[in-house]
Amino acid sequence: MQRILRSRARRRRGNPAVCGSGELPATDAAGTASPAGLVTLAPAFGQALPSLADVRAEYSHEVNVELVYELCAALVGEGLGTAEIWKKCGGNALAFAQHAMMSGIGAGRGDLIQRNVEYHLEVSDQLGRAGNDTELESGQLVVTIECGGSGYFRIGPAIDALEAEAEGLGAAFYWALTLSLYRVMRIYNHDDALMYEERMREYAEQDDEENSGQYEFPEVEKALPECIRKTLKRECPDWRRRDRELLRKFRSVKYGSWIERLRRIQRLSRLPFKQSREYLEHGCYDDPPLPSLLVTFKEHDAITACFDEEGQYMMEGTAEPTLCVVFSPRRADEVRHTLRSVDRFIALNCELFELIEEVQGWEKSYAGTSLDRGEPSLRAA
Repeated sequence: MQRILRSRARRRRGNPAVCGSGELPATDAAGTASPAGLVTLAPAFGQALPSLADVRAEYSHEVNVELVYELCAALVGEGLGTAEIWKKCGGNALAFAQHAMMSGIGAGRGDLIQRNVEYHLEVSDQLGRAGNDTELESGQLVVTIECGGSGYFRIGPAIDALEAEAEGLGAAFYWALTLSLYRVMRIYNHDDALMYEERMREYAEQDDEENSGQYEFPEVEKALPECIRKTLKRECPDWRRRDRELLRKFRSVKYGSWIERLRRIQRLSRLPFKQSREYLEHGCYDDPPLPSLLVTFKEHDAITACFDEEGQYMMEGTAEPTLCVVFSPRRADEVRHTLRSVDRFIALNCELFELIEEVQGWEKSYAGTSLDRGEPSLRAA
């Protein structure tokens, strides 16, 4: 759970220390402190000068720290904050709040997330790009989860297996999964690759003729499985209903566990997360959230190539957080709503990565057979 719990270093918002934190003066033979650089006319004796050994050498003040302490108290009231966590955090209220909020995940779920994606949880009193933060209303804090490294799902082998069971089953599985994930997080799939290819063709048309030969186009549509190409432009108006019926029909057969996980993802994606969009819109972010998941069909296919090209520029600007909830730590209902939002987000991600690891295990079990397609479905993007 180290990757999830890790909070990024933030610039210090408090005022600078009043005093430096240099070494304390040594004592003389009589046990009296002798401050460096101080000379007296009379010989030193026990009552000459008071000892500074027990006097704090540094004082600091942090803005809105009282809100963090109120959040800590609320988390203790919800059964998340413990004396052990406080001791582990060295009495740091902000670190305690972040660790306490994530303690409800559990070691198993935390390890699962860490193996697959890089998320960072942070509690703050400001939101936005460094140097241009958006101030929250008085008495409010914000909890954010940001993505620092995408997960990876090579879904092609699973789609082929589902299509072998029934025509249209693989396509129904793919569309239901991607549409559900889109409600909660940003993913990178064939849609993003197609838009990237379209932009490249527009650039080539606007460029000089002598430079036209320097452009390489990924031809994303040709790289898609046939069942996905056939369903790119749905002609039937009730295709979603037909997909639901098809998935329901085969949820108890050979690959039924995949479909059951998909159904749980769908249910979680429909729960209200209520992101604080009004604050995100004024946060001066350069880009939308970084993709939490790259979905491809084959190893090193056109979608992967497009992602690798776009990925070179994704970290150049400041991206929105994947999850953002503004709340008041003084209102118990808002604290509980924030905790539910974080828990639902983590629960959906756990279902997703359990599905991916299950597909990965299925592929490994067929290594050396006609279903062996090289690398497993999961890797660190």
